[in-house]
Amino acid sequence: MTLDSRIVEEVVEFRRLLHRNPELSGEEQETSQRIQEKLDEIGVPYETGFAGTGILGIIEGEEPGPTIGLRADIDALPIMESSGEDFSSENDGVMHACGHDAHTAMLFGTAKYLMERRDEIEGRILLIFQPAEEQSPTGGSKQMMEDGVFDEYVPEVLIAQHVWPQLPVGQFGVMAGPIMGNSDRFKIKVTGSGGHASMPHDTIDAIVAANQIVTSLQTIASRNANPFDPAVVTVGKFNAGFQYNVIAETAELEGTIRTQSDEMKQKVKRRFFEVVENVAEAMDAKVEITYLDGYPATVNDAEWAEQVHTTVEEMYGEEALPALTPSLGGEDFSRFLQKYPGVYYWLGSSVGEGQKPLHNPSFRFNEEAIPYGIEAMSQVAIDTLQTLKNKG
Repeated sequence: MTLDSRIVEEVVEFRRLLHRNPELSGEEQETSQRIQEKLDEIGVPYETGFAGTGILGIIEGEEPGPTIGLRADIDALPIMESSGEDFSSENDGVMHACGHDAHTAMLFGTAKYLMERRDEIEGRILLIFQPAEEQSPTGGSKQMMEDGVFDEYVPEVLIAQHVWPQLPVGQFGVMAGPIMGNSDRFKIKVTGSGGHASMPHDTIDAIVAANQIVTSLQTIASRNANPFDPAVVTVGKFNAGFQYNVIAETAELEGTIRTQSDEMKQKVKRRFFEVVENVAEAMDAKVEITYLDGYPATVNDAEWAEQVHTTVEEMYGEEALPALTPSLGGEDFSRFLQKYPGVYYWLGSSVGEGQKPLHNPSFRFNEEAIPYGIEAMSQVAIDTLQTLKNKG
């Protein structure tokens, strides 16, 4: 069955509506209401209240069979948009800079397309609209499960796709094993002793101590980590001082640690504490460390990664599946995959020259990717149900 261009047009319109009206993690009330209205329009029953604003839609096929789930995240980021799109955010300081508006709209489009293909569905397809994906380290997936999203309908496989601006439209990133990394966060408060800039010998300069910590942390990835087992330590925030001629008494650092394997995560975490504490001691400063274990690595089940690969290859050819390496970006879908087997894959969405990365204020999504996203996810869902039924 061919995807109707009217579905694509409706999804584009819905995506732009969501993009103009982004909502932060845990605050997605209007977004949730808009999704419910769309599901009502196409006659898909649903349940609400999971992690506050989360929704579970239920599509029953015409033939009984297994249950699978398709997930889209619905929240936005605290970013001031500068993309220049005609439908840019109307909420100051909030932006869909990670494509969640596209994910949500495409899952609706997938639902509409699947409702037209119910005679091909042998089983049940769950539509999981997840809030708070950006709210690391808590996230929305764990809360959805604690709220009973899968108590009545237990999925045998979970599937998610994410727009990927590094890939051109028409290509997909599919791989078995880890595809996204562990994503931890940290905060460091360095305390010294302030004083006059002309008398450093009477002070303990928190800025100098914090600088030494920042520099020394870079040796963890370069000298302690196996280069074939990825690790990244990034300090993204540094606040200190208030006057040009005053030596700062305190400095605050914030950053993230990204790893792929659990073994490397534990090694880097241990070295992080050792480096920070020992450098501070050498500088006669004191430190307070807050370490937040974030999302675990997103690890694809080999069987279901192969299923996506096979479906995409049959639809678009081998050239649609370039060989890729995993990312160290974090993803809350990982917690779903700790409980249920499944697969997370990338959807090519580059606008070409001038493309900015995810989480950039000028990020843009190529809407020509929308039919690929709807067609692929729909067919992957149908094929996965068929594979499960054949196994059973």
